[in-house]
Amino acid sequence: MHTHLTPQREKYFLLTLAGIQFSHVLDFMIMMPLGPILMREFGISTHEFGLLVASYSFSAAISGLLGATFIDLFERKRLLLVVFALFGLATLACALAPSYLTLIAARGLAGAFGGVMGALVQTMIGDTIPFARRARASGTVSTAFSLSTVAGVPLSLWLANNLQWRAPFVFIALLVAVFIFVGSRVLPELRHHISAEKQAHPFSAMFAVLRDANHLRALLFSALLIFSGFTVIPYITVYAVGNVGIPQHDIPFVYLAGGAATFFTARIIGRWADLHGKIRVYRLIAVAAMFPLLVVTHIGAAPLWMWLAATTPFFILVSGRFIPAMAIITSSAQPRLRGTFMSLNATVQSFAMGLATALGGFIITQDSAGMVVHYQWVGYVAVAANLLAIWFVSRIVMHDQHPNLPDVAPK
Repeated sequence: MHTHLTPQREKYFLLTLAGIQFSHVLDFMIMMPLGPILMREFGISTHEFGLLVASYSFSAAISGLLGATFIDLFERKRLLLVVFALFGLATLACALAPSYLTLIAARGLAGAFGGVMGALVQTMIGDTIPFARRARASGTVSTAFSLSTVAGVPLSLWLANNLQWRAPFVFIALLVAVFIFVGSRVLPELRHHISAEKQAHPFSAMFAVLRDANHLRALLFSALLIFSGFTVIPYITVYAVGNVGIPQHDIPFVYLAGGAATFFTARIIGRWADLHGKIRVYRLIAVAAMFPLLVVTHIGAAPLWMWLAATTPFFILVSGRFIPAMAIITSSAQPRLRGTFMSLNATVQSFAMGLATALGGFIITQDSAGMVVHYQWVGYVAVAANLLAIWFVSRIVMHDQHPNLPDVAPK
């Protein structure tokens, strides 16, 4: 089921997917550090800002569900580039939005195309990279998160602070155009998953995925993984400015430090998971991630260096969980249904992300002094979901694991 690539072509393939993910991740992430600016610009509360962030996720959940009906019917490269182009147009619409409501609508469109796009990237990794190197490949593509935090977010914030909040979205739309050009020349065509047999109805592949109990366990694990981070993540900047006392112009240093650290640790974690077992490494990192989760949500007024000492391990460990976890989730799918499964997984992750963001927005409030209240409670919710995911991961069976690796989940 795998498409063979030479080492050089595999490298270019993964770097191109990382570039596409960079545009996608930056588009989602930039909303969070722009929080104080957007709340001031549109005169909105933390609840309304939470809905603004969640609109992207809920829309991505719906599109992922629809994508599951057709994603395995088309050649992967062409479908990815078409969806990516539509995503770029939706991001440009965010830059042109004249009001809060039109910005929510534009974010919804970006989420609709982003949900399918994220599933396609992970599907192409599963279709192309053998299991024995899959976590390492996920680590390479995950450097998109690191690059977006170390370079993309600080640059976007500089554009927002020196021009206006619309400038970062124009920048992302230009990036999309660049990577469409690169992807059209570098990405291989992937069509071996297309069956000659005519499906009985468009939902047949989706029903086939949902009839598999192992698929359902992997989807639940995926939801817990997302929920345990996104009750906390969208409000870090608002909390940093309002409670910790970090000036808005120093916020880029948070992303610069966290992104620089994860740029190196993501690939280390990927290699470690391939060598020592994806489930084992996931559990170790997830346990360690609980400590910065609690510190970030409980710390009070602090100097910048102390805030960086809390947020940098947060970036490393909370995002680091996703590297072995995504290899586990991708490998749990039956290969012939991987595209449909990953599209449904994108739906589940997006819905969990939107639910977590909305829940976090309703738990926390801002007092008259602009300080965030009850942020520690979302930290407790995140830790509880993280503990459930740590317990549950051993129930997932990986179909195409290498027999010499210690990844066999107990039955």
